[in-house]
Amino acid sequence: MLETIAHYLIMGNEMQGRSLVANLSAANCYKSEHLKRPENWALVEKAKYYYIAGFFLTVSPDSIQLVAEHAAANNKVFMMNLSAPFICEFFKDAQEKLLPYVDFVFGNETEARTFSKVHGWETENVEEIAIKISQWPKASGTHKRITVITQGADPTVVAEDGKVKLFPVIKLPKEKLVDTNGAGDAFVGGFLSQLVQGKPIDDCVKAGCYAANVIIQRSGCTYPEKPDFK
Repeated sequence: MLETIAHYLIMGNEMQGRSLVANLSAANCYKSEHLKRPENWALVEKAKYYYIAGFFLTVSPDSIQLVAEHAAANNKVFMMNLSAPFICEFFKDAQEKLLPYVDFVFGNETEARTFSKVHGWETENVEEIAIKISQWPKASGTHKRITVITQGADPTVVAEDGKVKLFPVIKLPKEKLVDTNGAGDAFVGGFLSQLVQGKPIDDCVKAGCYAANVIIQRSGCTYPEKPDFK
């Protein structure tokens, strides 16, 4: 069992001083040999969808590559999150090697702009960046790449087929904002909950926005026992 411990530090309702202190613990020791063990690889073979946070590029990129290549060879869906600006900056080579296998790329506006800067794209326009990422060459033509970029309170950007669609987020009164840590992960969780059911992208984004909206009204990455999803 992998263990990652994250401590969230919040100062005031304005979210100033928001930070995360992570202890990768056992996760930092992960090796591809563990993934290749028959009982573990059997789980990979059974799956139809794969989602990997970009943070894992700092630990075992060869493990990610194994899963990504398996997904491409078997017409499965592989997804990745940009995760953090420093991943785009300091793990650029590993990220570039993996990107041709990625069918869905998730990230926020800061990560997208860092990705653009690192690759010499002379634009900070998130919509343009999302399109460029979606048009990055693919290793398999089975699935087109869709780029999903969140922008906090601003509309979520979805780039597909060379076009952009904007999705407004759920408006939240300032006094109800408690903790934005985990909002991006919650968004992806909501998004994937619909994607694996074969729902259209519009429904996936709606579910993602809902999940993120719930998380930011609570301290820590917690969820109410009886969420009211509409």
